[in-house]
Amino acid sequence: MITLASDFGTPYPAAMKAVICSRTDARLVDVAHDLPRQDPRTAAFWLREVLPWFPPAVHLAVIDPGVGTERKALVVRAGEHALVGPDNGVLLPAARRLGEPEAFAIDPDHEAFPGTDGEGRTFDGRDVFAPVAAAVHEAGVDELEGIEWLSATDHADLRFPDPEVREREAVGEVLVVDGFGNAITNVPGDVLDGRFGGDVAVNGTAVPAERSYAHVDPGERLVTVGSHGNVELAVNAGRGDEAFGVEAESPVRVSY
Repeated sequence: MITLASDFGTPYPAAMKAVICSRTDARLVDVAHDLPRQDPRTAAFWLREVLPWFPPAVHLAVIDPGVGTERKALVVRAGEHALVGPDNGVLLPAARRLGEPEAFAIDPDHEAFPGTDGEGRTFDGRDVFAPVAAAVHEAGVDELEGIEWLSATDHADLRFPDPEVREREAVGEVLVVDGFGNAITNVPGDVLDGRFGGDVAVNGTAVPAERSYAHVDPGERLVTVGSHGNVELAVNAGRGDEAFGVEAESPVRVSY
């Protein structure tokens, strides 16, 4: 299969699918096309959390504020998977979860990509990345070295900061805020082991630590562990980011 993720909204993803469908009969699966626009960091987090659940596949991810510039276009092999997208780090956190990343630069001027011949270079998702994803699917992940318009390369990286976990506190930051308003931190969930049903302090204020949202009344704050395994700042039937006054990259200190 080929998965697709972007910040395009609609209808641009349909053009990428049209190109892919003209070149392969791969099964197409949408991951998301409403990722925060021009935000590779947030997209990288969600790709890291979602893509490892797929069986071996080609993953096309286009969050590309540098489209039309000198930034490279990449295929990254990781285990039995291949990731296709811009060289801005967005592919790397997921790739590291899937295997040992090996990066290959795409030659966008090759005759395989006739859509890049014109003056405009605003839609590499359609003109470069979609045909690349189809070609990689047809060739096979183990055969990248044999594709003439690919060459081994270095790559931009993107890494999330590590928290500091001490005897009585963990210090980290909010990585992303999801659509429900849950503020997902980089603090590992195991700091709450044995503490559910009691209080911890978040940035100096006592908050109940619970296993799920409904353990507190609607509108009440809580600290819990999300499906990603990290500490979340949340509100039952509300927005944790607003209640805790945080956003992506806000510092978080959890004391216990």
